[in-house]
Amino acid sequence: MKPTPGVTVIGPEEAHEVVRAAASEDCLLFQLSTEGRSGREAFFDAARRTLPLGPPLAGSRSWDALADSLWEGIRALERDRVVLLWPDAASFAETSPEEFRTAVDVLTDVAVSLSDEHATVGRPTEFRVHTGS
Repeated sequence: MKPTPGVTVIGPEEAHEVVRAAASEDCLLFQLSTEGRSGREAFFDAARRTLPLGPPLAGSRSWDALADSLWEGIRALERDRVVLLWPDAASFAETSPEEFRTAVDVLTDVAVSLSDEHATVGRPTEFRVHTGS
């Protein structure tokens, strides 16, 4: 049974297990960090530094543009499974709760749509997102 697409909150010990599992399963792993910063610009900067985006994003204004770019960037990898680990998400959530909720919504929407056979024209990708607690 496949996991439900979306975002899962995990603790530090589980984060180590995510890294180990991704390596043993030949799963592409991205580790996103906002580096102690908060707000929309910090998240967009982290996404530009870490994630496959297609096309690349220049600004930090549009969450929809980020979602579209991330969706296409992950799809272009042509991998069955991709994992995103965001270990410092809890501190980001504490200092930027609204932006955190929006970022989680975007990541969840991307994960759900990438798992859709129809949206991906028969080539779905399992995109798992894990955030630190």
